[in-house]
Amino acid sequence: MNKPKLMSIFAGGGGLDEGFKAAGYDVSCSIDLEEWACDTLRKNNPQSQVIGPPQYSGDVKAMSPEEVSKITGIQPNELDMIMGGPPCQPFSQAASQRFLKTDMNFKRKGFDCEDKGTLLFNFIEYVLFFKPKNFLIENVPGLLTVDGGKQLNVALKTLQDAGYIISEPKIIDAVNYGIPQYRQRLIIWGSTEVKKPELPEPSHSSAADLISPPQRVVAQALSNLSSELKNTETRAHKELSVERYKTLEFGQREKRGRVDRLNPFKPSKTVIAGGMKGGGRSHLHPFIARTMSVRECARIQTFSDSYEFTGSIARQFTQVGNAVPPLLAEKIAYHILNKQYGITVPNSFKHEVNLNLDTPVETLVNNMLIKAINEKPEWVYNSHSEASKGKKRA
Repeated sequence: MNKPKLMSIFAGGGGLDEGFKAAGYDVSCSIDLEEWACDTLRKNNPQSQVIGPPQYSGDVKAMSPEEVSKITGIQPNELDMIMGGPPCQPFSQAASQRFLKTDMNFKRKGFDCEDKGTLLFNFIEYVLFFKPKNFLIENVPGLLTVDGGKQLNVALKTLQDAGYIISEPKIIDAVNYGIPQYRQRLIIWGSTEVKKPELPEPSHSSAADLISPPQRVVAQALSNLSSELKNTETRAHKELSVERYKTLEFGQREKRGRVDRLNPFKPSKTVIAGGMKGGGRSHLHPFIARTMSVRECARIQTFSDSYEFTGSIARQFTQVGNAVPPLLAEKIAYHILNKQYGITVPNSFKHEVNLNLDTPVETLVNNMLIKAINEKPEWVYNSHSEASKGKKRA
């Protein structure tokens, strides 16, 4: 069969695109309004059409589906899939918590947000025009509860009236699908061809469950990371900041900087993007008292090492932190292809290649500590400074 064609709206750094491409989809068109995101998409997918700055606005509020059709040559009924995650800040509790409780931005604005609150309906406008066989919506869990779910129900009813059978809106956690990170997302799949669209069942669970493989952890993502890769630059830190960070235990938060030291024995806390007006954010490395690099965050998100992020360091963090983990997207894509075309879901996936799944976690953690001592011994956390003195340097 020919590759199923898809259009990606609000493509951002390309996490959904990469996962679906790995499963065999042809990413015919990606749309985004941020130039730095478009630059990343073009760099990694030169064969795909990217609708966005500098040539086009990439703003689906301003660009009609008819205009995009003229630019791309894509006609109604030609697409297998339209997918996207309308920017989630109006519905995100994490986004609101960056502000003081007295600030008007503390409360989630939801659909009342003038800039981004109606983008879900712009997405639906594209679905109704292009009439793809399937659509996929991903967002933060808050989209399900803002305004009691009234407008989401209106949106889904519009799509049902257009002939789509829609899965029950479901909040899934990426950690239960083999991603070494806790990351909850709302996923909705609609189809005109699959009689009962349902999302894939979890493939991994906590270690206490002996039926499924255990959840994957930070050490499996970071232990074999090379400093020769792109996007591995680390930020400079003031000495006082490093000294504060060094007092943290695994999993503990440094309240002044609002950053968390990751525990290498556990899945990562949710990789974050930070505010658009700030410098981007990341968690702290498990053994070196510094924030992680863009590449380290991308590893936890399961991006391929060959995938390069462009723009300022701050906006690279934004792209990684806002992305759907490509491995999660790949699994969802294969699931849809299986239900629609009977394509076999593989036992292993392309975006698992950088996860070290064969070596015991204890060995990986020990290797990470030794590497940290060699890289930056004066920045090793106090919790491991004494132990590090007895470690033989590799």
